[in-house]
Parts: sequence; C-alpha cells; structure tokens
Amino acid sequence: MENTIAISIFESLSSGVRLDVFRLLVKKGMEGMVAGEIATSLNVPPTNLSFHLKALTQNRLLSVEQEGRFQRYRANIPLMLDLIAYLTEECCEGHPEKCVIPSKN
Repeated sequence: MENTIAISIFESLSSGVRLDVFRLLVKKGMEGMVAGEIATSLNVPPTNLSFHLKALTQNRLLSVEQEGRFQRYRANIPLMLDLIAYLTEECCEGHPEKCVIPSKN
C-alpha cells in the first residue's frame, strides 16, 4: 500500500460518524446494510449520512450496490486488511511475532 492511500484512508476515518459507519459495516460483513438501516442504527439523519457515505465510497472504504430503490453498502474488508498489514509490516524490525506482549493471566 502506498503512503498516500493510507493517509487518505485515515483522513476519511477521522470523522466520528464515518468511523462509526465503517465499524458497523465491518461488523455486518458481506451482508452489508442499506442506507436507511445505517441511519437508524447510528441515529444519524439521512441527509447527513449520505454525505459521509459518499466520502467513504469515494475513498474505496465502502462499496455500494443498487437494490431496487435502495443502496446497499458494504465495508471494503480487503482494503482494511491491506491497511493493517501496511501498519504492521515493519513492526519490531520486520518480526511482528516479537511484538506480542504475553498476557499476565
């Protein structure tokens, strides 16, 4: 992943509403949700939500599919996993297995 792509993703997720939307859709997995369900779940007005959905879609964090009169949104899980890999690839000088702190249970 390029640095500019990671920066764009973080900028998009810096909004509390967008972060909540993305986390909700990650939780829903491939089922996704239609916009009205997202608005109801997060108690966000539909007009406000559409602005955030557009931004997340433009940054490829969400995909959208038309279903009759509705639009179904899904989190881009592969992009999220690429971002996680990008963040951790140099962890502990390239040995991320060394970064795990054992639990004290």
